Amino acid sequence: MRQVKTGDSVKVHYNGRLSDGSEFDSSAGNEPLAFTLGDGEVIAGFDEAVLGMAVGESKTVTIPAEQAYGPLLPDMVARVARADLPEDLELTLGAQMEVSQEDGSTFLVMITELGDDFVTLDANHPLAGKDLVFDLHLVEIVEPTTH
Repeated sequence: MRQVKTGDSVKVHYNGRLSDGSEFDSSAGNEPLAFTLGDGEVIAGFDEAVLGMAVGESKTVTIPAEQAYGPLLPDMVARVARADLPEDLELTLGAQMEVSQEDGSTFLVMITELGDDFVTLDANHPLAGKDLVFDLHLVEIVEPTTH
């Protein structure tokens, strides 16, 4: 039976959860995830987990944070004075906001702490620093189309 190799396009059903069992993402009820191994479309550990699988095969893997969204970086967390934020800005713990830089680029931050005179903003990916557990099922190795 053919096994997935780097450069293959595949379709995978998955269920992603944290080590405490809480689910963060799943393809259940949707189309399977389609990607090409080695193209950087998914986290490195996901690529590695699918490598060598055969169509119809299922497995569960734990991907360490370093092969997922990386470590939690303290320099990506900033405490900002409420006075420095727009007065009409609605602040909710756990909410994401888009922040603009001087060069016009934007990035997402999460509000992780609300104090009387400060707000803590975290620009780390929400899954940074976390090991991820995936249940994988290889649905298809997509054969290249010939013209």
